Amino acid sequence: MQKRILGKSGLEVSALGLGCMGLSFGYGNEVDKQDAINLIRAAYERGITFFDTAEAYGPFTNEELLGEALQPFRNEVVIATKFGFKEGKPQLGTDSRPSTIRAVAEAALKRLKTDVIDLFYQHRVDPNVPIEDVAGTVKELIKEGKVAHFGLSEAGVQTIRKAHAVQPVTALQSEYSLWWREPEQEILPTLEELGIGFVPFSPLGKGFLTGKIDERTTFDKADFRNIVPRFSEENRKANQALVDLLERLANVIDVTPAQIALAWLLAQKPWIVPIPGTTKLHRLEENIGSTNVVLDDKDIEAINEALSKIEVQGTRYNEQSQKMINR
Repeated sequence: MQKRILGKSGLEVSALGLGCMGLSFGYGNEVDKQDAINLIRAAYERGITFFDTAEAYGPFTNEELLGEALQPFRNEVVIATKFGFKEGKPQLGTDSRPSTIRAVAEAALKRLKTDVIDLFYQHRVDPNVPIEDVAGTVKELIKEGKVAHFGLSEAGVQTIRKAHAVQPVTALQSEYSLWWREPEQEILPTLEELGIGFVPFSPLGKGFLTGKIDERTTFDKADFRNIVPRFSEENRKANQALVDLLERLANVIDVTPAQIALAWLLAQKPWIVPIPGTTKLHRLEENIGSTNVVLDDKDIEAINEALSKIEVQGTRYNEQSQKMINR
């Protein structure tokens, strides 16, 4: 597995990380604990050294899972986790008061069975707490040796700049994929200017870009995609054109649609590190295979040209979740 450095921070990680949320949160039934541990360790054995979790995934169970799974090789991996929701529950709203950040850090250290959080993200911007206070609190935690790097998630340009002026931001995590390209407008140029790495979540469009979901697919009743407008039956049918395009491109070079989607992201900037999640070993191996798919400028141009003719239907969040996005 190739390595990448997140911006100017010096934090080196595998070119592809593993988003661990779906192992215990978001998509319905939890994965059996031992199966989840086996998958995380299989990722490490195959070269992945960057693992993403959050107190909100569960809440708390995902961090505990990672702590146990990664303990045998803790010093050889980078663990990212997040703070920023009341009691670790997104439905209760944001809470990035300094006292809360400190409490979350202490609890996460215990759950992750570690002495330091490698990358500590603010999960969502808290409109009630100045971002300078948030960055200042994380700066203190870094001085105390409890945190190594500071990150933001779904923050807008002004928030990024204000935070970075107080404590250098190592990485921004936001959604970015072939069917959500909004970060290209302002976010990516700002990150390049400031030397901040970018960690795209949902790089496979919450599974849609794999080609394994269509308008007939039914989701578990607890699967959050049931309330995502982009995943309505009507919009899935309309968005099939994008998957059809990926399948045609993938067939030409004998790879899968998912590998094309990830290779496209990796080709955008050398400081971009996608974190696709999965619960299945064969999907993990498929995703890792994307790091060997080389798209040249002509390939990228052809993909972008074809994409320009497709209009993706449906918003990526419901109204309540959209209100927490600071742009």
